[in-house]
Amino acid sequence: MLTTTQKKTAEAIINLFETGRMLGDYGLVTLIAGDTGHLTFGRSQTTLGSGNLHKLLAMYCANSGARFGARIAPYLPRFETRDFSLDNDLKPHNVLRASADDPVMRDTQDTFFDQIYWQPAARAAEREGISSPLGVAVVYDSFLHGSWKAMRDRTRKQVGQVNGAGEQKWIAAYVVTRRAWLATHTRADLRPTVYRMDAFQRLIDQGFWGLELPLVVRGNEISHVTLAAAPFNSFSGPQPGTRPLALQYPLQRGLDVRLVQLGLSDRDVDIRADGFFGQMSVRRIKEYQSANGLPVTGVADIPLITELTG
Repeated sequence: MLTTTQKKTAEAIINLFETGRMLGDYGLVTLIAGDTGHLTFGRSQTTLGSGNLHKLLAMYCANSGARFGARIAPYLPRFETRDFSLDNDLKPHNVLRASADDPVMRDTQDTFFDQIYWQPAARAAEREGISSPLGVAVVYDSFLHGSWKAMRDRTRKQVGQVNGAGEQKWIAAYVVTRRAWLATHTRADLRPTVYRMDAFQRLIDQGFWGLELPLVVRGNEISHVTLAAAPFNSFSGPQPGTRPLALQYPLQRGLDVRLVQLGLSDRDVDIRADGFFGQMSVRRIKEYQSANGLPVTGVADIPLITELTG
């Protein structure tokens, strides 16, 4: 059994692989050319193509407290049928980004990734006789990234079972085997992901089988402090209407900005709901003001914010 801290550390390593963020990126929407998973979303990135993105969103919408449930629900049939036109449909992308500001969505994602990926990986590791935190992290990575069973079988052919070879030797062989498989893969988008195995190899070389903190993984400090930090790019405020929004330095950012951007998106304005009031937000506000007979200032005043977020 891993301790709570060891589990969080293992998850943080894979979050770094998936989103570049130790605690994950709950609102990250990604589309990688050639990725058979198509549209991917969330803390540890789950995909439209696998059907798991629909499962996550259905779980969220089933919660009566889901702030963005009513906005996501109309898209559920398309997610369920794996409608790949969602890959380039910016409106649902923006709703997904905004949902990261809802604690219900973040809790739902934590539960989902634990049930769908972590728990099956932990059971598989236990069946193989893998008990070290680093070893379990390697197995978890393959459950999330794919092809655990195929790589396990290849490793068995090379060094035998875990209980015969010894866990550390077996995991080291597995990492080498998986790296070679990724490096020569027919899919161009998978070949660059050898960095995952390189990171594990470095931890193996350093002897960090217990994932003792602090660690540095891909230039990021994993420590008790960083594991306790607030989630990246998830806003709890300011509330809409508590301030006007204008271009300034540093850029205004927050929940009110995101909801204004989402309101524009709902009105067919081409904008990314990233929560930062930058030059593109000013341009789109000006265009909206011009189209609706308002003074063209590029400033979202309180009445306009109320209109867009009400």
